Amino acid sequence: MDMDLITNILFAAVRTGTPLLLVAIGELICERAGVLNLGQEGMMLMGAVLGFIAALTTGSMVTGFVVAALAGVLMSLLFGFLALTLSTNQYATGLALAIFGGGLSAFIGQPFVGKPVDGLHAIIIPYLSDIPLIGKALFAQDGMVYLSFILVPALAWMLKNSRPGLIIRAAGESPDSLHALGHRVMMVRYLAVMFGGAMAGLAGGYLSLAYTPMWNEGMTAGRGWIALALVVFAGWQLGRLMLGAYLFGLASILHLVFQGLGFDISPSLLAMMPYVATILVLVVLSRSRDNPALQAPAAIGKPWRPVH
Repeated sequence: MDMDLITNILFAAVRTGTPLLLVAIGELICERAGVLNLGQEGMMLMGAVLGFIAALTTGSMVTGFVVAALAGVLMSLLFGFLALTLSTNQYATGLALAIFGGGLSAFIGQPFVGKPVDGLHAIIIPYLSDIPLIGKALFAQDGMVYLSFILVPALAWMLKNSRPGLIIRAAGESPDSLHALGHRVMMVRYLAVMFGGAMAGLAGGYLSLAYTPMWNEGMTAGRGWIALALVVFAGWQLGRLMLGAYLFGLASILHLVFQGLGFDISPSLLAMMPYVATILVLVVLSRSRDNPALQAPAAIGKPWRPVH
């Protein structure tokens, strides 16, 4: 395998893993605040279709991504009203949101199926992009990939070292204690849910505006569900989350690699690889569950109401 092929594989793995990383970042913050939102797939699809329509009609990529994020936020507010304000079951509400988003996005996007947009252009950083092997993967990507590079360390630092991070973690571990200290648990959880919605919308927008710049029904291909599993695999740690997303991206492009190397393997079998790889990683890494730092937030998925 020559150097150029490895360089291109790393570049494609990062690019393919980025939408999964974006939606998983939002879900991780949401779960750290104690809220389990299974509606990521529906929010991604709504972000993808509305972001695409906005970019196509206005000719502006920025407008497309803003609309995609807002679409995710609106969907998350619907989830928040039902699951947080009305205290409905978070599992059932999330599943309903995923189904609702899938159906509504297909209905809205029907007139736009197959229409292309110009797509998001790469921002190539001089000199750094020429570094052997990793230069192209890290310094010749588009703006959304760079945004994910910034978000992961910034949010990891925020969760571990800052007061807002401590409040978010307290909302997921012991909301009663947080309430006793005078903080508004419901507001913290709403903000976390909205952030998760915005990230899911951006992830969907990345698919329809950058990764494959066109809209197709169901184009998320289960990434919202994979993101939920990835958060668990990562032990609610952002560094592991990034690694898992790129592993999924690598598994997703292996069929191209195998074809390039001349292997005769069924395309259907190769299409299963990202999901099989994710399941295998989940099984292997679940053995590290004894580490207290990798445990699920204690109050995740549990409705909360102030006692006084």
